[in-house]
Amino acid sequence: MDVKTARFWIGCYPSSETEEISSDISINRICFPAIRTPVFLLQIRAMGIISNKLKKAFSDLKNQKIVNIDDLYKARKKSEEDLKTIKTPHQLGADYHPSHAVYVSTQNLVSVIAENLSILREMDEFAKVVTKSEDTYMPGYPPMSPVTQSFFTFWTFFDVRFGADKETIGTCLTEIGEILQIEEGTIELIKNLQSSRMGIYAHQGKDENGNVYLYEIFTHKKYKCYSTSSYTGEEGQIWFVRVVPPPFEINDQYIAITTPYVILGTSQRDWESYFERVLPKMAIHPPLLAYNELLKYGLIPDYWNEYIFQAYANHLDNAIYLLGIPDKPESLPHFDSNSNTCINLSQIRTKEEKKRAIKKFLKKQKKRKK
Repeated sequence: MDVKTARFWIGCYPSSETEEISSDISINRICFPAIRTPVFLLQIRAMGIISNKLKKAFSDLKNQKIVNIDDLYKARKKSEEDLKTIKTPHQLGADYHPSHAVYVSTQNLVSVIAENLSILREMDEFAKVVTKSEDTYMPGYPPMSPVTQSFFTFWTFFDVRFGADKETIGTCLTEIGEILQIEEGTIELIKNLQSSRMGIYAHQGKDENGNVYLYEIFTHKKYKCYSTSSYTGEEGQIWFVRVVPPPFEINDQYIAITTPYVILGTSQRDWESYFERVLPKMAIHPPLLAYNELLKYGLIPDYWNEYIFQAYANHLDNAIYLLGIPDKPESLPHFDSNSNTCINLSQIRTKEEKKRAIKKFLKKQKKRKK
């Protein structure tokens, strides 16, 4: 697949040409070019137990074997109906940057399939984890919750591990994608999202085209990024954001795909010290693997959800400000020096109680500013 063909699919050529290609889309096939993309920090792994079970179940359905697959049939039937509502990258049009549109369409496909797979018995553990976290952190946007929908969505599909083999929705779909008739190019995009993670970056300026240059503090790698929230920030800021590679190697522009969390009051050295303290405790070698594990999965499943909530300080329409370092609770705005405790939403049972807790916190923040 050459660059020109790939560009057709991310909307860089006239609409008439793009529409001609996109007309090939059918209910069960979301078509992107079958082009292999270098995997972004992907760890090689064998097919997991749950992926194997799902693959066998769908194969049996396809071959019309007599098996107990009532739930599976319902999932597939609903999925076929839901797929009709997914917009292609071209249909997303002017509302999205072309490369972002490709990932949005892919993420929408993953969302539809995940929702339908969640009724299967094999997915019970996943559903319980996500439901509990969703009820706890009520993702959306401040002032209701600092855990954004974009952060939570990518965390749900690509970072939440379940089963004996610690699989994710993303790893399952890459294994059963052929059975579900997902095009090879789309599977490669799912792999990109699965391999991505949040990272701690130092803002190193921006260019005349609005690209932001982000330097990852631990890996020492620099990325030219398009910020999907439109926030471009200022040089010297520390960002907590998920970065994904350009689809199909179309250019050198990475995508900051979640709303940036700008961490105030911390320096590059503060985060280097944090990694020096925390990574050795993970007992994973080499350190790069420990860093990837920490930023993608946290020390516990809700590690970064909890940090975001405890560190929330303020927000703009396109960025959220945080304060503090995860392993120093006294540096977090939610830390109560009198009781020596932090607000822990997981200990609050009802949504109404959580709403009151958030309102109380925001009120306390206003008092501190005065």
